[in-house]
Amino acid sequence: MNTLLFPVILAGGKGERFWPLSRKDRPKQFLSLDGSSRSLLQSTADRLLALTGGWDSLWVITSNQIAEGVRQQLPDLPSQNLLIESEGRDTAAAVAWTSLEIKQRYGEDAVIGFFPADHWIADQKAFAHTLSAATQLAASTAAIVTLGIKPTFPSTGYGYIEQGEKIGSFNELPAYHVNRFTEKPNRETAETFLSTGRFSWNSGMFAFRAGVVLKELHTHAPEIIEPLEQHGPDIYPQLPKKSIDYALMEKTTLAYVLPVDFGWDDLGDWNAIERLLKKQETPNVELATHIGLDTQGAIIYASNSEDVVVTIGLEDVVIVRDRNVTLVVKKERTQEIKQILKILQSDSRFTDLL
Repeated sequence: MNTLLFPVILAGGKGERFWPLSRKDRPKQFLSLDGSSRSLLQSTADRLLALTGGWDSLWVITSNQIAEGVRQQLPDLPSQNLLIESEGRDTAAAVAWTSLEIKQRYGEDAVIGFFPADHWIADQKAFAHTLSAATQLAASTAAIVTLGIKPTFPSTGYGYIEQGEKIGSFNELPAYHVNRFTEKPNRETAETFLSTGRFSWNSGMFAFRAGVVLKELHTHAPEIIEPLEQHGPDIYPQLPKKSIDYALMEKTTLAYVLPVDFGWDDLGDWNAIERLLKKQETPNVELATHIGLDTQGAIIYASNSEDVVVTIGLEDVVIVRDRNVTLVVKKERTQEIKQILKILQSDSRFTDLL
């Protein structure tokens, strides 16, 4: 089976946990965090273009605030394939609107894949093999296919997918009906999940036929799909703000999972840099000019190559220097960067830092 996949990049996120490098005018997906010259958005487009045969099949949905940046990053993307949200309403609205547009252009049997703009993939060949399997499953079955990442540790930061009955193999990869989705568990629960061998991390990557997902949205999220069908994207600011997991995936009986292992990271916060770039023989991850004394387990980043970061006696910290801001935070507390941003938002003196 050689079914064409229409990949959609979800590029509307803010990437707040990568502040101060990620800001309103330069969100995380515009950054290069792996030491390459390509941004996360460009790298995502590169790996998907290798599967589509050209730009005409690739779509991007993003926010009005950063649409011009997307155009600059992806100058070859056809203008009609860039959907611009007037206001961010989370992933359920993005999936619904894009699926409606692709159905209108290519029909209800068009197979659509959704991919966050800020993921890192290690093995491109294995990724392509997996997407071929997901496309085959979606094309041949009334299925909403999700890619489940083989867990490597009992993470409390990811959602989990429990696999149920095996329904067959596609491109030599086994596929299972989904028993349930579980939001971020505590450590003990995560360890129990891993011990069973039946759970995957929820990658946030999906594939399905346009007609299948739209029918399921009518059943489980009519408050999103019906206004879009009746009024088009002008209704966007009035749509409820829901994730596709909450609005659909946790409710549908058509969810299937392909457990996969191609080297993956969702680059959720600064600690991801260590997972990607840490070398065993070096005490720190340094993307800056760093002079250190008795410093280890640190992640150090400076956007200006002329800036010098000097440390003495530090351990397990993140130090980020960008423009007029310096961030110093314990690695275990990087999730709290969002709380700092709320403080900055409430004070007019700091609006230029956001």
